[in-house]
Amino acid sequence: MELNAELFVAVGFVLFVVLLGYLGVHKTITAALDSRIASITHELEEARRLRAEAKALLASYQQKLKHAEEQAEAIIEQARHESELLAKETAQRMVDFVERHRKQAEAQIAMAESAATSEVRAIAVDVAIKASEIVLRQQTAGAGGNGLITQGIGDLKRLMN
Repeated sequence: MELNAELFVAVGFVLFVVLLGYLGVHKTITAALDSRIASITHELEEARRLRAEAKALLASYQQKLKHAEEQAEAIIEQARHESELLAKETAQRMVDFVERHRKQAEAQIAMAESAATSEVRAIAVDVAIKASEIVLRQQTAGAGGNGLITQGIGDLKRLMN
């Protein structure tokens, strides 16, 4: 048998592996790998738990969003309804306002008509009095008029006593 380099490498390798086995390096490596596996498993469990929490939180926020959208829709509908009521109320107030002012205007026109009629009557009475005064002056001019005046004074004396 020839002792060559490959044989020494093979024997050295076997001795090295036996030395590592004797020192318990394989147990240390196994323990390190087991602890790494345990930490990875723990991290995976934590990730699963966080994912479940995130899903629950997402579902919660989606439900809150849906509820908020429903509330917003209800608020919009209520505002639309209130604006329609306000528009109707405003239109009714406007009609009432116009009707009230129309009645006031009619009342003012009636008062102005009454005042104008009274004024025309007063002017007509004044004109009639003036006309009758002119007619009476013409008729009472002279001796006949003096007799009427004397008779009127006598009638007044009788009425006074």
